[in-house]
Amino acid sequence: MAPRLKIAIVERDADRARLIVDGLKAAGDYEITVLGDEAAITRRLAQLDPDVVLIDIANPSRDSLEMLSLASGAKERPVAMFVDRSDDETTRAAIEAGLSAYVVDGLAPARIKPVMDAAIARFNMVSQMKSELEAVKSALAERKIVDRAKGLLMQARGISEDEAYTLLRKTAMDQGRKVVDVAQALVTAADLLK
Repeated sequence: MAPRLKIAIVERDADRARLIVDGLKAAGDYEITVLGDEAAITRRLAQLDPDVVLIDIANPSRDSLEMLSLASGAKERPVAMFVDRSDDETTRAAIEAGLSAYVVDGLAPARIKPVMDAAIARFNMVSQMKSELEAVKSALAERKIVDRAKGLLMQARGISEDEAYTLLRKTAMDQGRKVVDVAQALVTAADLLK
């Protein structure tokens, strides 16, 4: 059986918090914690380590958006924010802050779970894209190092590019290392000899 989803709700108003809790309880079995004091939100969320954070704020300012986004760990977990009203600048700030969902005038019990599910799906999609981007960046950096090492070997030994790569690969296999590690060592050594 999968563990229950841990949800932290950030809401000062007890009636509005109850509305969110009731909407979640009607939709499933969750471990729910309500945080009414925004001042200690960072510490409390660090202690709770929730899977999802739902924030309800009547009229957010750019500063409060950024503070709540940082405090709730929007880069680490899905965060959905419900607001009563917004403008273009605040909406843009919410997106820049990394919120997974930003819902204007949509705090209704029946909408809470679908919004939360969408926030989780969006967060997972963005996280996967970031991971893929980092993998591509890493592969490109490794390719540059290998290409530079091949160039050094081609120049020093007067060999072709294929021969240089074969030499790098054979050395890596003989030493039980990755080709990029051998290439990095060669590039570092060449830089030291300049």
